[in-house]
Amino acid sequence: MVMLSPFSAVRPKADFVQQIASVPYDVVSTTEAKEIVKDNPLSFLHVTRPEVDFPDDKSIPSEKVYEKAKENLNKLLEDGYLVTEEKPSFYLYRLKWGGHIQTAVVGCSSVDDYDNDLIKKHEKTRVDKEKDRTQLMLKLKAQTGPVFLTYRGIPEISSFVQDHMENNDPIYNFQAEDTVCHTVWRIKEIEFLVKAFNKVPASYVADGHHRARSASLAYEKLKNISSESGNFLTALFPAEELMVLPYNRFVHDLNGMVSHEFLASLKKVCTNITENASPEPATKGKISLYIDAKWYLLELPDSENDDPVSLLDAAILQKKILKPLLAIHDPRMSEKISFIGGIRGTNELERLVNNKEGSVAFSLYPVQVKEVLDVADAGMLLPPKCTWFEPKLRSGLFVHSI
Repeated sequence: MVMLSPFSAVRPKADFVQQIASVPYDVVSTTEAKEIVKDNPLSFLHVTRPEVDFPDDKSIPSEKVYEKAKENLNKLLEDGYLVTEEKPSFYLYRLKWGGHIQTAVVGCSSVDDYDNDLIKKHEKTRVDKEKDRTQLMLKLKAQTGPVFLTYRGIPEISSFVQDHMENNDPIYNFQAEDTVCHTVWRIKEIEFLVKAFNKVPASYVADGHHRARSASLAYEKLKNISSESGNFLTALFPAEELMVLPYNRFVHDLNGMVSHEFLASLKKVCTNITENASPEPATKGKISLYIDAKWYLLELPDSENDDPVSLLDAAILQKKILKPLLAIHDPRMSEKISFIGGIRGTNELERLVNNKEGSVAFSLYPVQVKEVLDVADAGMLLPPKCTWFEPKLRSGLFVHSI
């Protein structure tokens, strides 16, 4: 069952929420982050990406960077831009992007549940990223943004969420620069939601594996000092509401082949290849390929195995094409491959190939949420960079003090 508890949020005053709420720390480069914050001293990127406050040409010790994050968070509190709720609460967090709507219950999940795999994962984490977020968490004594969890929805929670949104005024309602509308309600019906989530069999990390792992590592350091560090900030969305965009592949060279040789080798692997195809495959089992200013549609062979990972297009692409033909043996470590989030579109793939920044691009059909849950239920991991969830949750709307 899902254990969810309320928390006393540190959150923006309503008049300043649009200035404070920021994109997640890991979807922008340092250069992009600096551009975002240059005219906005309240941006929460000053907390989650404190290197924006240092010159480009200097190597800054990491401890100094984390100290700056603490200074920036404290200043937002001291100057009254952030306030701390007196009583623990849950929140509803709705994101609307065009015609797509998804709504989460925001609360705290148990680190013990995460450690004991009651909160299921589908992604392998990197030690360097774990260390960075853990150090920041320990310096701030706070978690700065919710981990994106999902669960198989149940009518009891869905009805409550809809009713609450229809009959209560939000505490925040704004449209960000990327046109996503963010709306937040505070919930006082604590006991109802605790009991309702107890009926949900499991939750799953959709996005935020490194922050979840960092919460666990921070708890190891703080558990004898702070019991609250045993909880971590989460936003739980029903799986049926989620949108997953493709995560595409861009390969820098053809492993010594020229284009026509590579295409000839593909004909020995794929069941069919069609020229002048759409940049976006219409179904699972097909991948669009861009090379020499032309799109091709590859029909993939069937997987020899029937486990939920082997059936994924990304896994078949890796096993049948990337590894044997292009010598990409470990896509997590290889410098021969880059991963392009679907939000950037297939135009970005064309640009990279046309500008000779690489040789070939692969446009994949999006992984479905059910496939992600099936992989996690089987205790397996997705291939690297398979899911790109949109819209992204804003940082700075909720802070959980530990």
